[in-house]
Amino acid sequence: MKAKNLYYVMALCAGMLATSNVASAQDVFVDDAVTVTEFTCDNTNHYFSNWRNNWFIEVSAGGNQTLVERGNLEDPMRTLDGKKWTATYSVGFGRWFSPYLGFRLKAVGGSLHWDAPMAEAESFNGVGIKGFSHSKHVGLHAELMWDMFNSFAGYNAKRVFSIIPFVGLGGDCNWGFYSHSKDDAVKYKFNAGTNVVREYSYSPKRVVWTLPVSAGFQFRFRLCKYVDFFAEARATFYGDNWNNNVRGNSVDALVSAMGGFNFNIGGRQFGTFNECAYVSQIAALNGQVNDLRSQLLACGEKVASLEAQLPCPEVVEKDCVNAPLMATVRFTINSSAILPTEEVNIYNMAEWLKANPKENIAIVGYADKNTGTSAYNMKLSERRANAVAKALTDKYGIDPSRYTIRFDGSDVQPYSTNDWNRIVIFTQK
Repeated sequence: MKAKNLYYVMALCAGMLATSNVASAQDVFVDDAVTVTEFTCDNTNHYFSNWRNNWFIEVSAGGNQTLVERGNLEDPMRTLDGKKWTATYSVGFGRWFSPYLGFRLKAVGGSLHWDAPMAEAESFNGVGIKGFSHSKHVGLHAELMWDMFNSFAGYNAKRVFSIIPFVGLGGDCNWGFYSHSKDDAVKYKFNAGTNVVREYSYSPKRVVWTLPVSAGFQFRFRLCKYVDFFAEARATFYGDNWNNNVRGNSVDALVSAMGGFNFNIGGRQFGTFNECAYVSQIAALNGQVNDLRSQLLACGEKVASLEAQLPCPEVVEKDCVNAPLMATVRFTINSSAILPTEEVNIYNMAEWLKANPKENIAIVGYADKNTGTSAYNMKLSERRANAVAKALTDKYGIDPSRYTIRFDGSDVQPYSTNDWNRIVIFTQK
C-alpha cells in the first residue's frame, strides 16, 4: 500500500513538472541546454526628435563693412573705414536635427559703401574717381550650424548661453552701382567707378550675381523656452567682380555684426533613448527562467527524498486554489500597454483555459511601489489587469465568466525586486 502511495506521489510530481514546463513557455522557451548570461548595454543617451519639432525663425539687424579694392591714387584708403559701415538686415528659417547640428536658410541684405578710387585709364568712362561707391545687395545662404557647448559639455535643454559656429554656401545679387565722387562731373553717376563691362556691348553691368561662401559665430542667450537673443559675427567671401570692380585681390569680402531674436517653434526639445533602460525587463525574464529551474531542481530533490523514504507515507492532497500558474504579463514603467513580447503569455493562458474547460482563473494586476503614489498605482494596476482580460476575450475568445479581475496596486509586492512588480499574474481559482 505504501509503495503504491509512493507511485502516486511520483506521478503527482511529474504532473507538476509538466505544468511548470507549460507555464514557462508562456514567458520564455527554455530547455536544459540553455545558459542564461548577463546582458551588457551601451549606457549612452541617443537623441531624436519628431520632424515637427525644433524649427526656428530668426530676425536680426546690424552693420556691415566691405573689404574690397583699396585706393591706388596718391592717398591709399584703409581696408576698414568706419565711415563706410552701413545697415544690414536678415531673416532666417531652419531646424535643429539633433542637440549638436542644425541647418538654416538665411537671407541677408542692405546697402554697401566702399572706397575704390580709380585712375582714368582704369575706369569705365575714362574718368578718375576719388570718392566712394554705393550699391545694394541681397543674398540667400544655406548654412550648417554646430552647437559647441552641447557637443563638449553634453546636452542641456536649459542651458542659458551657447556658442554656435556656422559655415555655408549661397547666392548673392548686387545692383544699383553709383559713385559718390568729389568731382561734380561724375558725382552720383551710375557705374562711374566700375571697370566690369558686358562681353558684347561694352556697357557696364547693372546687376552682378555671385556664389559666396559664409562663416561666422553666433552667441546665443536663452530668454525662455521659445525665445533666444543672439549676437552674430559673420564674414562672407565673394569673387572679385562682386562690386563691379576687378582689381587687386581675387576675393572680395563683407564682414557683419548683427543682433536679433530667435523664435523656437514648439521649443527646442529632443527625445532620448538609452538601451540600458530595458535591461530590467531582460533581468526579469532571466529571473523567470531561474525560478523555473529552481522549481525543477526542487522537484528532483523531492523525488529523491521520497525514494529514500520507502515505504512512502500517505499522500496528503494539497489545496491548489489560488495557486499561481507561473504565467505572467510584464509591463514597462507607468504603462498598461501590452508589449509584443508578452502576447505569447496571454496566448498560452488562453490555450490552457481552452484545454481545461472546467478551470477558472484570477487575473491580478500590480504596480511597483517606487514609482507613483499608492492611489495612482491602484488605478494603474487596474488598467493592466483590464488590458490583459480584454485581450483574452477579444483576441482569443475566452468567456469573461472564466476569469475574475483583481488589482492590488503597489500595496502588495509579489517580488522583492521592485521592477518585477510591474506585472499581471494569473492564478488558478
